[in-house]
Order: sequence, then C-alpha cells, then structure tokens
Amino acid sequence: MSPHRDPSLPRAAGLPSAASVLASALVVSAALSAAVLSAAVLLAPAAARANDGSTVTVSVDNAKVIRLPERTATVIVGNPIIADVSLQRNGIVVLTGKSFGSTNLIALDGAGTMLAETAISVRAGSPSVVTVQRGLERESYSCTPACQPAVQLGDAQRYFSEVSAQTGQRNSLAIAGAGAAAAAGR
Repeated sequence: MSPHRDPSLPRAAGLPSAASVLASALVVSAALSAAVLSAAVLLAPAAARANDGSTVTVSVDNAKVIRLPERTATVIVGNPIIADVSLQRNGIVVLTGKSFGSTNLIALDGAGTMLAETAISVRAGSPSVVTVQRGLERESYSCTPACQPAVQLGDAQRYFSEVSAQTGQRNSLAIAGAGAAAAAGR
C-alpha cells in the first residue's frame, strides 16, 4: 500500500497534508535543537565563572569537605591564619576554619596551571556559644547543654590563657594515657 493519499478520498477543507505537517515539525525540531545548543554554549562559561566565584563558608574550629577538580596537585590558601586545607585523593579537600575573616583558595595542577579559585569565609562558631561580658573582659562558654569554658578569639587574655593551659594539660594527659594503654597492650 502506498503512503500517499488516495485521490479518490475527499480531502478536508483547510487542513494541511501529512507531508506538510511533517516538514513543519522537522523545521521546528531543528530550530529548537539549535536554540538549545546555542543556550548551552552561551551558558557554559557563565556556569564555570559562577563556580569559580562562589564563596565557601565554614565556622571557626570546624571542618568542611569540598571538591576541587580531580587533577588538583597543589592547594594554596591566601591567609593560612584564617583557614587551613588538607588535600586528599581525587580533588577532595578538607577545609578547616581557624580564625574569623575571609581569604581565598587556589587549586593548581601538576604543571602549575590554575584549575579553580574560590573565596573562603570563616565565621563565628555555633549558636551554643554564650559570651559573658564583665566590663571590658569577655569570656566564652559552650552550652551544650551544660556551660563549660570554651575559648574564642576575642576573649580576655587572662581567661584565654588559663582555659587554654587547662585544655593543653588535659590533652597531654589523654595522649600520655593513650600511649601507656598502647604500650600495655603490646
């Protein structure tokens, strides 16, 4: 049977033939494909720029895992007093907030070519930290749920030194205890 219209059948007035409908559909489809391709080409550089210009936010004394291009061999932090990074495999980076402020991070490949750059913002810690102001002296406490001393940048020097010393002594005892336990287990 032929795909052509049987001339003996009446044709509906004002309706296009199947061939003209098919031809119109192909023209519309081709135009739509070209428009989608053009949009993808135009938007791709904008998406790359948005990714490079984004800001990663982390809290002081907290870490965040971020992904860089897999070819990343070197990571540079503009101000290592504000943030620190540890490059893992496959472009995975652990970003740690060290001090309040803003800095940047640059990723390089093995040849030194820049792969990515992003801004880093380090903000204050969690809302569970309570600040007590005693005149000009400031003290910080972590209330999760019971309040305990927790030094923060900006605390009074005497308070900061005393709490830091106690924390250091506690950590030394814990490390010594872990070492003794490991030696006894041998």
